[in-house]
Amino acid sequence: MTVPEPTYDAVLFDNDGVLVEPPSADTQSDAARAAFRAVGVDDPSRQHVDAIVSGVTPAVLDEICTAYDLDAETFWEARERHDEASQLDAFRDGTRGCYNDITAIADLPVDCGVVSNNHHSTIEFILTFFELGALFETYYGREMTVESLRLKKPNTHYLERALADLEAESALYVGDSESDIVAAERAGLDSVFVRRAHCRDVTFETSPTYEVEDLHDVVARVCS
Repeated sequence: MTVPEPTYDAVLFDNDGVLVEPPSADTQSDAARAAFRAVGVDDPSRQHVDAIVSGVTPAVLDEICTAYDLDAETFWEARERHDEASQLDAFRDGTRGCYNDITAIADLPVDCGVVSNNHHSTIEFILTFFELGALFETYYGREMTVESLRLKKPNTHYLERALADLEAESALYVGDSESDIVAAERAGLDSVFVRRAHCRDVTFETSPTYEVEDLHDVVARVCS
């Protein structure tokens, strides 16, 4: 029987919500409040906590820090430290895990990578903790810096670095958010939206190339 040639040279995956369960909103909010307390703000507003959790930009970060007379770099270092610690604790105590279908990635006949808006060090921990390193040739998360906020998806910076590592002319990016779809489009890649339970009802302004139920369907797309 003839084995079909892969449709793509490489497949890149988002992390949270694709490979591993996303962090809970309560965990993220608690970590943000802990960061505020660490720099002397005991009662931050709910609006500011929510802004820190939900895709904060450098400009919004500056506004928040100005409101509390904080140095943005100092506060952000505390936020990143507490946010990562909360994630690692959740993985270690089993309240957050990887998806069962992640084993399907081993069936892909092309090189794979991870590109995430999460911290690079957190991605490194996940790949080691869940023994997933053998599935991926490269991986990128963002540095724990204010500047990294400018580089996260839908910016193509980390996608392009991963593509260069894999020397891929054509690739597929697998995500669970519209920012993933937009980043893929800007990088000239086809995209897959994995409609997990947490994003079952999401609608788009930018449509993905494909929609799938799980990672087994991703393998089928690549190998069809």
